[in-house]
Formats: sequence, structure tokens, C-alpha cells
Amino acid sequence: MEDNNDNSDKSRINSLFSKYNRNRRNRPLPVLKTDKDLEAEGLARLSIDLPNFQVTDEADRPLTSSPSTSEIAHAFVSRTEGAPAPAFHRPKLDEHGGFANRHSIGFDVPGAVHTIVTPKLKTERQIDSKLVVVMVGLPARGKSYIVKKLRRYLNWLQYETKVFNVGNLRRVNKASQQLDQSANFFDPDNKDGNKIRDELAIMVLDQLIDWLRTGGRVAIHDATNSTIQRRKLLIDRLQQEPDIKVLILESVCTDKTVLERNFRLKLSGPDYKDKDPAKALSDFRHRVANYERAYEPVGDWEEDHDIQYCKLVNVGKKVIAYNISGYLSGQCIFYLMNFNLAERQIFVTRHGESEDNITGRIGGDAPLSAKGRKFSKALARFVKERRIAFALDLARRKIQEEKESKDPLKDSDDEEQESEQEHKEEKKVRATAEAISNSQFTIWTSMLKRSMETAQSFDPDEYDIKHIRFLNEINSGSREGMTYEEIKSQFPTEFQARQDNKLYYRYPGMGGESYLDVIHRLQSMIIELERMNQSCLIVTHRVVLRILLGYLLEWSQTQMPHMLVPIHTVYELRPKPYGVELTSWCYDEEADDFKELKDDTTQE
Repeated sequence: MEDNNDNSDKSRINSLFSKYNRNRRNRPLPVLKTDKDLEAEGLARLSIDLPNFQVTDEADRPLTSSPSTSEIAHAFVSRTEGAPAPAFHRPKLDEHGGFANRHSIGFDVPGAVHTIVTPKLKTERQIDSKLVVVMVGLPARGKSYIVKKLRRYLNWLQYETKVFNVGNLRRVNKASQQLDQSANFFDPDNKDGNKIRDELAIMVLDQLIDWLRTGGRVAIHDATNSTIQRRKLLIDRLQQEPDIKVLILESVCTDKTVLERNFRLKLSGPDYKDKDPAKALSDFRHRVANYERAYEPVGDWEEDHDIQYCKLVNVGKKVIAYNISGYLSGQCIFYLMNFNLAERQIFVTRHGESEDNITGRIGGDAPLSAKGRKFSKALARFVKERRIAFALDLARRKIQEEKESKDPLKDSDDEEQESEQEHKEEKKVRATAEAISNSQFTIWTSMLKRSMETAQSFDPDEYDIKHIRFLNEINSGSREGMTYEEIKSQFPTEFQARQDNKLYYRYPGMGGESYLDVIHRLQSMIIELERMNQSCLIVTHRVVLRILLGYLLEWSQTQMPHMLVPIHTVYELRPKPYGVELTSWCYDEEADDFKELKDDTTQE
């Protein structure tokens, strides 16, 4: 009986498969639809899913390109009550009936994406081709710190970026300098001061727009822009430029310790340099108080007008983003979500000498030479020593900052300390330093033998060691294993092409890369480097080291491929609010130790 049931089931299954195959053979192949077909279907779906809005050919509203949520909700209510449908604006069509302005060149990753531009497209508006970042925030909230880091990152990605600071123009503008530049100048009730500051903001905006017209990609308007009236003034002007997208970026700081440190940093700035510290600090506090009286945070007004914005609280501890669209805007927000203010050391170096280094051959996966292994052992000792020195220095500064926060204007260097108090402080310094030096320390190497072997002298129980393929040397394609002299003699035209444009030149053959290709594969490493708050050592290769230092030290795209980064040289970097401190160390094989390099010899 069971056998009969099994046969019956098999017959039904075979029947179903036969029917499926007959239908499949008789089914016509799908027809490739044109853009007009897809647009017609899209409009048909909209007519089903949404109320029948009245369509007009009126000019676009100045600040809104699409109906707001409240307008759509009102349309549904009106429809149910029998009221006429509200009028919305129809997207403009070109002469062929298609939607105009739908080509975007925003996603044009240099060296990786090529956009086909026809003569017709050159006359059309190019969506997202330029970006203006409008900064917002009270004084001493880290705006300049943020824009410098953003400029560095975007320039490193090869999007030409420039910061335009309104304060710099105010300090040299004749009309501005005729007025008192104390806190009273920034009083919201000071009509003359307000007028001049608005005029300066527009002047800087015009400079910014002129620069974008000459080929720039991202321009940053660095000012407080702390009122809705000021932001509307800027946006109204920018809307006259059809290819410019606007991103408002607000920096908020609620950390009192950070604020106090920022206030003190302002005393060494151009507005207060060489002035009495007590009077300067008092004046700056009054300036901030004046701004606070008129301050209008980014939020409701921008959302009502559908303007994209990002609000950074305490340098990325909290991030609020609204209506972010476009590739460049997305890149900015992604980066801004991944950095911090932690003080740390970043060591970067090439691997120890390899057997291929001795013969001058590029690429490959050769092991270390005897000299390279000696460097590896010395590097482990050196990093340990520098970690202890850094921990002591950081501990002393932390204790000094605690004292200054209690009495900001007290100059402790001018006061004698009792021996008992000094002893207590030194004991505290040692305890703090020990905690810092025992904190996590990360080591990154590539996955090539010469890099991994350089890190073998580090204790994996003490160090977090990771081998990362992204850090591998540039792939030389079919030229792997050759010397530069062999390439020059056998492929002179190719050798010269690389010399003429090392940034864009790509090695021929399977897997061959250019500097730009390596930049793009290192992008995730830069983001991780910004995100992590512990110190680290990166052991990599010449091209990768140039690119990493190009980011950290903000080398230009013309400098970076030609910078000297000798083997057995260690670069120690310390990120600071005002930039990056660099100390270079060279390995002395005879002394089996490292010596500090005083001269800048990084240019070829």
C-alpha cells in the first residue's frame, strides 16, 4: 500500500514539473523597457498610491523641492472631506518629455569611476557636483578643528577641498577694523557690528563660490552662522548656483572640561595674542555670552525647508543627521561619525630590510634579511620606551590641567611648591602613567612576510597584533620582482609615464595598482585609525606609508607620491587639537638604537 502511495506522489511531481517546463518554454522573453516606459509606470503607481494632486507648471519654491510631510497629510485629509487637491509642483521636463537634471557626477571616485559626459550633458545641471559645508556653532566649540580634519580627509580622497574662514577676513577688513573688536562688536544689539559681520559672511561666500567655479569640489564656510537669519542669507545666495549642494554642519559642546581648555587655547589665537591673559579670557567669555543670547540651534527651520544637516555633539559622541543625500555629503557624515579627541601615539614605519631590498626588486614576498631581523628586535624595545615616556608626559599634563581648571588664570610655574606637595604629585603622576602605559596598544602589519616578521619581536600577550591585507604594498602587476633599472631599460615609455604621474599611473598586468587604487583600499583603515582611541604601531611598505603619512600630515597630491620614507625610519605622530605633532626616528645599526632626526629630509 505504501509503495502505491509513493508511485502516486512521484507521478504528481513529474506532472507538475512537465507543466512548469511547458509554461516556461511558451513564456515570452522579457522586453527591455525604455526610460519613458519606466517613468509612465512610475507615474501610474503614484496615481494609485497617492491622492490625485493638482499639477502646475509654476516655478519651484526657493527652499523646497518636494512636499513636506504636513502637506501630504493635509492632502489626504482634504481628499476625504471632498476639498480640492492641493497644488504641488511638477518636475521640469526636457524637450523630449523626460525628466531634466537627472545626471549626477557626485559619485566620481577619482581613479576608480569615470562618468561619460556628452556635449548635451555639459549644458545640463550636474546634481551633487559641488558641495558647500556651512558650519554652525558657538565660539570655542571645535568648529575649526572639525573643518581642518574634514578638509584633510577629503583632499586625501582627491576631492579638492578648501576652508574659507570669516574670522580671518574680519581681522583684515578695513570697515571691520574701524570698530572696536572687543566683545561689544559681537553684541546682538550692536546693529553696526551685525551688519558688518553679515557682509563679511557674504563676501567670504562669494570667494568660496568663485573658487568652486574654477574647479574646486568641496568648500567649507567656517563661521558661527548661529542665527536662522544668517543661515537663510547664505542659503538664498547658494541657491542661485544650480550645481551646488549644501550641508549644514553644527558643532555642539557640552563638556565643561573641553570648553575650558578651548577657551584657554583662544588666548593664543590672533584675537588675543600678546594681551593680558586675565583681560583676554574675560573678554572672550563676554563674547561667547553675546553669541549665546542670539543663538538659534540647527533643527526645526532646516527640517521645515528640507535642508540637509548634521549635528555633532561633543565631537562625535552623539550625531544627528537629517535628509543626507548625495555621495559627497554621505562621505562627510560617515567620516565625522568616526573620530575622537583621545590623546595617543601613532607609530608608522616600513618593514625591516628584506632580501629583495638588498637586490632592489619591487613587490614579491621575501623574508627579512639579518639586518631586518635586528631592526625588528630594536623596534620592540624602542616602542616600549616611547610608550613609557608618553605616559609620563600625558599624566603630568592631565594633573596640570586639573589644577588649572580650578584656577584657570593661576600660573603654577611661578609659584614655589612645598616638597611634600611635590612628592604627592609625583606619586600621582607615576600611578597615572602606569595605568596609561598598561592600556591597550595595537599593532597592524600587512600580510606579507617582511611586514609580519618585523612584528614578531612584540609579545602578543602584551600587544593586540593584527595582520591586515589592506596594508599590503602596491601590486606591481606584471612588473613584480623586477628592479626599477630593468623596467627603465625594458619598458622606457612606461617607466617615464610613471615618473610623469605617479598618482594615476597603474602598473600593467593582472592586479596592477595605482596610488589612487591604494588610497581607496586604505580608506577603511583611515576610518578605523580615527575611530580607535588607543595608541598603535603600523608596519607596512613604502607606497602605503607615503599614503598614510600623506593623510596624517596633510601632504598635497603632488607631494605625497614623491616623499622620501627611508627604510628603518620610524615616524611618531601625536594628534592634537591644532594639528599633528611629528617626531622622526632613524635606526642606528651600530648603536642598535634609534636617534631623533632633526632635519626635514622627506622630499625627494
